[in-house]
Amino acid sequence: MKAVILAAGEGTRLEPLTESRPKPMLPVANRPLLEHVLDAVKRAGITDVVLVVGYKRERIQSHFGDGDEWGVDIEYAVQRKQLGTGHAVLQAESHVDGPFVALNGDRIIDASAIERVIDRQEETKGTTIAVTRADQPSNYGVVSLDGESVADIVEKPPRHAAPSDVVNAGIYGFDQRIFDALRETEADGELGITDTLRGLTTDGSVTAVMVRERWLDVSYLWDILDVNAQVVARREAGSARVADSASAIGDVALGADVRLQPGARVLAGTALGDNVEIGANAVVANSVVLPDATIGAGAVVRDAVVGENATVEANATIAGGDADLVVNRRVHENVRLGGVVGDNARVGGATTLAPGSVLGNRTDVETGSVIDGRIPSDAVVRRA
Repeated sequence: MKAVILAAGEGTRLEPLTESRPKPMLPVANRPLLEHVLDAVKRAGITDVVLVVGYKRERIQSHFGDGDEWGVDIEYAVQRKQLGTGHAVLQAESHVDGPFVALNGDRIIDASAIERVIDRQEETKGTTIAVTRADQPSNYGVVSLDGESVADIVEKPPRHAAPSDVVNAGIYGFDQRIFDALRETEADGELGITDTLRGLTTDGSVTAVMVRERWLDVSYLWDILDVNAQVVARREAGSARVADSASAIGDVALGADVRLQPGARVLAGTALGDNVEIGANAVVANSVVLPDATIGAGAVVRDAVVGENATVEANATIAGGDADLVVNRRVHENVRLGGVVGDNARVGGATTLAPGSVLGNRTDVETGSVIDGRIPSDAVVRRA
């Protein structure tokens, strides 16, 4: 049994963080999403893996190599144009010669869910998909069931029109017939897996496995915080330096060579990447801080994502809290996101970010500014 992991997508809803890295390389508890997926695959007993890569694929290939570090054998299939999940699966055809499991490279799952999909596929010799229940089903492919058979799949229906709260969990058991079925599915532009699966449901040949185990999805910037908080566990790397009177309280993850200056406080739900420095008397809570970032003395950073090599200078404030955000012309109400600071951005001292503010990569914000909204990458913000 091989695992085909789909890791070619760009993740535009997660910009600016995905401008410089593919979505599966976004960190959760200081590890790329794709590492968590690969670990689950290995624990499910699969050691032959095909990674379907595309957007900024060099970031994935240089990190994972041939898979030896993770105890698996990795092959790569390249999706040169991101034309949907179904098209991505087709790119792996030459790498598999029997039944296989396919899964998304950006959802954290338990190994037992993979095992149950494999068992059901081997039992039925047909197509199996994992499903789960979601609070906001319209964000996913919504599945209608007839017993254990899939009766229909509707991709991201309007919120008021979702036929159920059961959604496609993104784990599939396939055999070789899926490739012909994918090719036979008419597609105008992108070809999604669900386009093909919907056609197969007419004869009752697609069976479902209900996932009640952990299933964590990162679709939007605020999901990074929620998923990180659920995954992060207390750990201190051997090279972390915590000064007297500094503290890390609750479940936090500290990367290598993290430096906490006197009086600094790192609170629950936070992950600090390698070589991060937290200044004296600064507070960081429920946040993800990527490697090489600096939080200045007296700064307050709550419910935030701070990009790689970014700087939040002294006494700046990201107070945290809920906000209404618009993503792809859709309004998301009352999401917990204090702010996002892009890679290599600088937030000047005594600056304040209102909840929901997003600063693009390499943005430079002058000291004492007030930010409320989205600032594009490479912008320079001057105090009014």
